[in-house]
Formats: sequence, C-alpha cells, structure tokens
Amino acid sequence: MVTRAPIVTIMGHVDHGKTAILDQIRQTNVVAGESGGITQHIGAYQISYNGHKITFLDTPGHEAFAAMRARGANITDTAVIVVAANESVKKQTLEAIDHAKAAGVQMIVAINKMDLPDANLDRTINDLMTHGVYLENYGGDTLWCETSAKTGEGINELLETIILSSEMMELTAPVDVFGRGIVIESQKDSRKGVMVTVLLQEGTLEKGDNIVCGANSGRVRRMENEREMEIAKMGPSDVAVIYGLSGVPKAGDILNKVEDEKTARQISSERQNIRKEREKFQQKTNLDNLFQRIKEENMNEVKLIVKADTDGSVGALCDSFQKLSTDEVVVNIIRSGVGGINEADVNLASASDALIIGFHVRTNNAAKKLAEEENVGIQIFQIIYEAIDVI
Repeated sequence: MVTRAPIVTIMGHVDHGKTAILDQIRQTNVVAGESGGITQHIGAYQISYNGHKITFLDTPGHEAFAAMRARGANITDTAVIVVAANESVKKQTLEAIDHAKAAGVQMIVAINKMDLPDANLDRTINDLMTHGVYLENYGGDTLWCETSAKTGEGINELLETIILSSEMMELTAPVDVFGRGIVIESQKDSRKGVMVTVLLQEGTLEKGDNIVCGANSGRVRRMENEREMEIAKMGPSDVAVIYGLSGVPKAGDILNKVEDEKTARQISSERQNIRKEREKFQQKTNLDNLFQRIKEENMNEVKLIVKADTDGSVGALCDSFQKLSTDEVVVNIIRSGVGGINEADVNLASASDALIIGFHVRTNNAAKKLAEEENVGIQIFQIIYEAIDVI
C-alpha cells in the first residue's frame, strides 16, 4: 500500500466562486472558456502544493447537473463546500451538503467572496449551523477557512486544510496490482477518436496496457494530463485522458487493466451481450407501460431525442427534462446518446413525431437536409438551462 493524494470535489451554489477558486489554485482561467460562465463538465486536475499532490474534481454547479454531481461526490475523499459570504447558504449549497453527507466524505467549508463590502461572515456561519453544519471553534468539528478567489486571500490556507485533513484520514491504495479507475467523462472527437478522462483508484496504468471499460475494450495508445502533455504512467489518485478504447464508455464506468488483448475482447463482448439483453427488456416494458398509461389517462407526451457532446451532459439533460413532466404532459426521451445529430436520429424523430435537442453538438449535412424534407424540429443549445427553459 502507498499513500495516495486526496481526491477533492468542489461543490456549492452556482456563481459562489467554485471555478474561480480552482482558477486561483491552478493559475489558469477556465471560466473565460465556458459557455455562460458555468462549468459544463466535470473537469479533473492534479496540483502539487508544498510537495503534496491534490487531485481536484470540479463538478458543475447548476442544478441540472445534480446527477453528475452525485456521481462526483462518491469517488471523493473530501468535499469543499463553497459558500459566498454575501449570499450565504442557498438551495444548491444545501444540496451539496446533503451529497457530501450521503457519500460520507470529509467536509471543508470555504467561505468565499470575503473581499466584498457586503460579505457577512456571522450570518453565513449561523445559516450553516441552522442546517446542521457546525464549524470548528463554533461548537463543531467541520474544518473551514475564509477565502477570496478574486484576491487570492485564504487559498493557501484552504490547500493546507485539505492536506491536513487528508493526513488525518491516512489515505492509501495498493500500487502493485492491475490498474483500476473510474470514468469521469468521455467523448468522441472526430480527429482524436475516443477520449476518456479516468481517475485511477488503485494500481498503475501504462502506455500499451490492455484495458476493459464497460462494454468497450482497447489498448492505451496515449495518456495526457489536463494540460494535454503526454504521460507514460499513472498511479493511484492520478487523472489522465486516455486514448485507445473501441467505443465511448459511460461516465461512472469502471476501467480495468487486463492480462492480454484476448481477455479484454472476451470480457467486452460478454458485457455487450448482457447490455443488449437488458436494453431489449427495458425498452419493451417502458413502451408498453407508456402506451397503457396514455390509453387509460388520455395523457399527452412530448417525445425527445437528446444528443450531447459527453455522457455526463446527456444524463444531466435527460434527468432535467424528465423532471419537467406534469399530470397533463409527459416528457418521453425516446433516444439519448453522445455525438452529433445524424440521419438515424432524424428518421426516428420523423417516425415517432419527436423533437431533437442537441447540446454542444452539430448536425451533419445529410441530417439537416433530411430534417427539412421530413419537417423535423432540431434545436441546438450551448447552455444547459436555456434548453430546459425552452422545453
């Protein structure tokens, strides 16, 4: 067993400064490159501070990403809950606290925006107490610090607090076993192929290793860190983008190193069969049930086909759309997937009278032409809550 770096998720309400704190830590600017200024994907980065490594997961703050955030919290050792001192505790702050408690992770509170004239520390501490979070020196043992992402004040204290709490947890992982990691994000790039962001939980992974991930297999062709620099080997708590899988795995899938290519193929084909059987069964029940309910209750439904650039976004969008269902109208997602909008999507939409929603994706020319002929509606969005508003 070796000592491993702590895995830290930054959570909190939208606009309370989660990404800005990470920017201060990483001294690079993510916010400027984000559509609408919110974090659209779970990003993962590793930093080194005073000789200690820390791995950060930056989970999106908007509530549409609750599904992704729940997943982000379960692979974490420490959750940093960011609360803005001028706005105090908000709805998503409470969600974040609930996720952290449910996942049983260590909580650290960062009271941010302390540089603002309307920052009110006492009110924020009282509000946290009201919701069962008792800070150190205020009758509790939750570690906390005051920060300002804008001026950089308190950021070093935050990093020291994270290192202190991880030393108390004595985090270790086996290193001389086959590498095993979890998929944080996955996407298919037209030039580079399948790109999978993996957080390694135990063992090591090297270039050339045979891997299985969900129902996909392959060989590690290349590994890159968050700055797109190639790395040769990763160990526990390391994060890298891995190239070489045969297909796009789902976020949350487990990636395993295996003995040889034959084993990898065998496992992936078995899993594909299981998945197909399951989908056949699930589809049947869903369609039958829906038909039954529509007959009995004269229920109207909005049929949607959802395509997005990454698996996490697909899940988050589908969850959000399904929550919009009312007694009169049901939102029915008949297909969802990663990648651009193609003819197959348009044909399905035409046959089932559905609307196509795209998020950060393009429609290929053949599909555009077919959509015009068949009179199929395609809407493309860059910001997740605009898509929700339209629906």
